[in-house]
Amino acid sequence: MNLKASLEAILFVSLKPLSSSKLASICSVKAKEVEAALAELKLDYKNRESGLTLVEAGKDYQLSTGEESAALIKDYLKDETSGELSQPSLEALTIIAYRGPIAKTELEKIRGVNCSLIIRNLLLRGLIEEKFDKKTNENFYLVSLDFLRFLGISSVTELPDFEKMMSLKVADRFLNDEETELLGEL
Repeated sequence: MNLKASLEAILFVSLKPLSSSKLASICSVKAKEVEAALAELKLDYKNRESGLTLVEAGKDYQLSTGEESAALIKDYLKDETSGELSQPSLEALTIIAYRGPIAKTELEKIRGVNCSLIIRNLLLRGLIEEKFDKKTNENFYLVSLDFLRFLGISSVTELPDFEKMMSLKVADRFLNDEETELLGEL
């Protein structure tokens, strides 16, 4: 895969802006090469009248929807944030509520699928919040105060069967790759 396509793919799945130095590190190239490829990518989006655009703020980059799509996207997101949660979103929210704070990688390991869009939707709805851990250089997710208020509780410890769920070691074993033990219990 060429550098431009690699950068586009990384920026597509990223939930936050990435610096040219971070992108260079991910792609194992120099920052100058990344900046040149991103300039080409930005021009590509502009020339083909794409629904996407590459936003640049200093040395940070992020894919975003184009200006012409603003009204359409606003209507779509309104539906996304006001309708019922999908089954996968409910599953992820439950895992975050009972296991949070939890890293995206752990959530994906438990669910067995990429959770980027689910996390984005839960963040947009204000049901979860994101915290950055400088020690691990990783984002963690936990339920928001709005989520707790909506349920009428003051703490996740008031969730149904919270103590029982926290005492189950099946998820811990799964996260630690002890799948053979896990399969034996099922």
